[in-house]
Amino acid sequence: MIYDLFKPSIAALVVALPGFAPTFVQAGQVSLPAGCTAFVTVQQRQCLVTHHYTCDADPAGHQWRVDLTDQGVTYVAQIDREAQWVYSLDFFSGTEERLTENPVDPASMDDLLAGEVDTWDFQTIQADGTTTRFYGYDLKTGTATIDGVDLLTTEAEITAETSEGEVLWSAKGSQYVHAGWRMFLFGTDTYVSADGTETFIDHSPVDFIFPGEPGFLSEDPSYDCEVVMSSYSGDRP
Repeated sequence: MIYDLFKPSIAALVVALPGFAPTFVQAGQVSLPAGCTAFVTVQQRQCLVTHHYTCDADPAGHQWRVDLTDQGVTYVAQIDREAQWVYSLDFFSGTEERLTENPVDPASMDDLLAGEVDTWDFQTIQADGTTTRFYGYDLKTGTATIDGVDLLTTEAEITAETSEGEVLWSAKGSQYVHAGWRMFLFGTDTYVSADGTETFIDHSPVDFIFPGEPGFLSEDPSYDCEVVMSSYSGDRP
């Protein structure tokens, strides 16, 4: 379930994570907070590179990701063992969101891996008290191997609503799941804004880079950056 959306940003390269020292870019590489260890860097389509890492101070099964474009850090997010959205910080808007307690239908990686589909219906809350409802499903559709890494493929659909029931945006597409890492990876999605505008995004993984390999924790995305910058025409949902 990739529900925390990507937005380009030319914002600052420093982000204060809750309970940790800043994460920032230094000498061409992402520097993680003390006590945090990255386990994979993923180079993706449309000028996106993501670093996945864990931190000793977190509950068991929690993990983080930080996204960068060729303009720097854009997004930081934390999930738990069930791949539930725990926390996110969007650099484009400055919005912080946290999962509210007692979701109607919690996201469950266990349910998806054990069966064919996982539905979910939960809310996030911002610092100003604004809540957003997210509901949808993930459906297993097959398998794929990318850069030597075995993945599950999924169909996914999501709708975001205000507390009054007004649709903010929706999306439908395909994603990837790494069962061992218990996380989702971007695929291809069509996002529909409140006014009906459709945006197609392809952040499918291309390269998986592990500790000790060239490009691990690099700040530089490798694919499609010139194409993305020449065609970009505004905010994404």
